[in-house]
Amino acid sequence: MSNSIPYIIAEAGVNHNGDINLAKQLVDVAYKSGADAVKFQTWKSGEIIGEFSFKVDYLEKHTSEKESFYDLLERLRLSYDEFRELKNYCDEVGIEFLSTPDGFESLDFLVDELNIPIIKVGSTELNHLSFLEAVGKKNRPVILSTGLGTLAEVHSAVDALRRGGGDELAITILQCTSEYPAPSDEMNIYVIKTFITIFNLPVGLSDHSTGIEASIAAVSLGSSVVEKHFTLDKKMDGPDHAASLTPNELKDFVLALRRVKTMLGDGIKTPTKSEIKNINGIRRSVLANTELKSGTVLKMKDLICKRPGTGIQPSEIQLLVGCKLKRDLKKDEPITWEDIFS
Repeated sequence: MSNSIPYIIAEAGVNHNGDINLAKQLVDVAYKSGADAVKFQTWKSGEIIGEFSFKVDYLEKHTSEKESFYDLLERLRLSYDEFRELKNYCDEVGIEFLSTPDGFESLDFLVDELNIPIIKVGSTELNHLSFLEAVGKKNRPVILSTGLGTLAEVHSAVDALRRGGGDELAITILQCTSEYPAPSDEMNIYVIKTFITIFNLPVGLSDHSTGIEASIAAVSLGSSVVEKHFTLDKKMDGPDHAASLTPNELKDFVLALRRVKTMLGDGIKTPTKSEIKNINGIRRSVLANTELKSGTVLKMKDLICKRPGTGIQPSEIQLLVGCKLKRDLKKDEPITWEDIFS
């Protein structure tokens, strides 16, 4: 896992439409965007759904009515051989390869053979405790999405990961709203604050909303990981394209998050390097309100606060009353402590 914060995952998901060449194009787009990793989804036939599975609304909207859920997933699935090729391609391009395992066999394949550095657990598995224990046993950093879940279920999921991998297992918890696209009023970004308070673990956002505002808010609240879907073309056939960023939007997204993180700073309130150069020109200081002769005992009427800020600070003006001048001063000339008899 790179040292970038936020760690930005360009979520290709199934937007390759089952075509390895489109998958490679998505890798190229993710790399050029500046994202830290590109992520896919890996499963074998029968690992996700049974014959009684049905499509949820967004799948019905963006896929053919004649195509069953099972057939849809078969069409979108890449084989293990194709994932081997895709992992090698990511290595050549220079971007971290990730993929969500959607079953026990796929978990073994991704970790034991492809050696993925992080295990991303999808929201589907939040209450799949035996799977989470198996994930924990791999002793890799885990990113856990929490869509569809309650806080109690997140507790149970974290406990299951710990049972598998121990108390030292690195876990990052992502707030997620499992709808595509997710309505703005259902994003509930403040859950990130809840996660920070309760779990004391790194947090982030799996962002299924349109636009980039949710991810910016998440970074502002302390997210160290952000995941966002992208596509080659929003008009392509498939379930997730319409809710995904275009290549240009993904690049802008990454740049915006990097810039926001820089803007957040360290939280210590002190003049910045740029401000230090501007202080004397922008701030006021104590000036002579009229021409003053050496030996004058200063009264408040003799003093005024204007720019520049090269004299005594306005907050100390009262200390000058009753003091004697060492030299003549012109009107509006800054007064310094060197001008005052001690």
